[in-house]
Amino acid sequence: MPLLLQATGFLVFLFFSGAVETSILHVAAEIALLVTVGFAGWLISRARHTLGKPHPGWRWYLASVVFLAIALALVPAMDYWPTWRTEFRLLHMHLNTLGLVGLTAIGTLQVLLPTVLSGPDAEAALRLRRDLPLAVAGVLAVGLGAAFWNLLSYFGAGLLLLVASRLGLAWLRQYGWRTIIADGASASLAISLCGFLLILLFGMAHAFGLIGGHDAVAAFIVIFLFPLVGGALSQLLPVWRHPGRRTPVRDRMRAVLVSGGAVRALLFSGGGILLALGFNEGLWLGAFSLLYFLFVVIKAFCFTSLE
Repeated sequence: MPLLLQATGFLVFLFFSGAVETSILHVAAEIALLVTVGFAGWLISRARHTLGKPHPGWRWYLASVVFLAIALALVPAMDYWPTWRTEFRLLHMHLNTLGLVGLTAIGTLQVLLPTVLSGPDAEAALRLRRDLPLAVAGVLAVGLGAAFWNLLSYFGAGLLLLVASRLGLAWLRQYGWRTIIADGASASLAISLCGFLLILLFGMAHAFGLIGGHDAVAAFIVIFLFPLVGGALSQLLPVWRHPGRRTPVRDRMRAVLVSGGAVRALLFSGGGILLALGFNEGLWLGAFSLLYFLFVVIKAFCFTSLE
């Protein structure tokens, strides 16, 4: 499946580079759709064969994959019904960003930050069960509203704001802000959640006509995804590099990765905010922050490889 998806991604790149015709784009979308449907079936099968009840987080992943499938089905639909192209493109974009990426990320954050802080969140499972219908409804409302009726998108953004705010408030009650910002990985994850809230507010401002939306996708990536990935990798790379029992080398590698994590996340947030407001300087700030993180990753690997 990963190899097939990488191949379809390369075909999409060729299409947007002007090297291939639209038919190749349709082939890529159809292949990706088949893989996505197969993956959804695999998820359902695995959930049915668990010992005991599966963790409710799996349904967030299933929902995100279903949104991806719908978004992929809209790719050929844009050409089959050209009069609806703009509407289908907007729906496709929102189902990808908020549906696939957003639900996956929010569902993961519910259990990732407790892992980082080594403090179980007893409310996570209940919250995941309770908030999934709200999150799914929010994504659908934002997507359909952006495509067909703006008023609906405000309602959907409100639902997503509610879900993300509940998660943030639960973290504050459970751990406290001092504990969260004291660790570079958890601080980065918390800042990414704040970035998600901000991008929803910027989206609402765009729908009201207060700001432009040209760089909305880039802003979403910089303000939300980059801090999320940075925080997650700061926690997970040492485990992947040194699997098995916890060792001093693994701890030292993690210490290098989390050092300055909050600063990097804030730089990402600054870049995303500038992009959302229409300032291209945000792209440079985001690029600088990404290079900063890559430097830290290289330093962490080199540091531990010498031991």
